Amino acid sequence: MAKKKSFVLRIDPDIYDAIEKWAAQEFRSSNGQIEWIITKALRDARRTVEKSIQEEPNVENE
Repeated sequence: MAKKKSFVLRIDPDIYDAIEKWAAQEFRSSNGQIEWIITKALRDARRTVEKSIQEEPNVENE
């Protein structure tokens, strides 16, 4: 399993309640839902590199 960075997040209680409800509807934990939201936002903004691309060897230069 991949290592994950742990940190403290201060968030408005009403926002957290909305995330908890959304997470329950998606069958995720609140933490998992927050991670999913952040990952989706990064992809939508094209600010992240896909893991599958990073892990695949470059076979074009061989």
